[in-house]
Amino acid sequence: MAKIILTTEVTGLGAAGDVVEVKNGYARNYLFPRGFATPWSRGGQKQIESIKAARSAREVASLEDAQALAQKLTSATVTIPVKAGAEGRLFGTVKAEDVAHAVEAAGLGSVDKRKVELNQHIKTTGVYQASVRLHEDVNANVEFEVVPA
Repeated sequence: MAKIILTTEVTGLGAAGDVVEVKNGYARNYLFPRGFATPWSRGGQKQIESIKAARSAREVASLEDAQALAQKLTSATVTIPVKAGAEGRLFGTVKAEDVAHAVEAAGLGSVDKRKVELNQHIKTTGVYQASVRLHEDVNANVEFEVVPA
């Protein structure tokens, strides 16, 4: 088992700045090459503190702001226009980045694309839901409609 420091949030593993133990191959072949983690060392404490400070600066300022944003996101439906064929099949797929841009364009607030999680691949028009992690304690479900452009 390898002891590592996460530099970005990895779903199912931890948040940036966390020290976790993973199998050697997972760390060496996936996390290190993509820049998601660095090897743990005694001198890494400064690095952990700087990563946590940057993470807290990026997060929504306070719990109240996150709850207010979650209330706005759950009460509204966002529209995402995309290129589609005659039968409603998309030319490509809808990504988390598209959902984040649509939320911002609708005037609901700014959402980081890395915090948006899609439960499925979206390749047809219709109404879908995505989960957004706004704060450690606050998650919101965003309903969005994919329409042909």
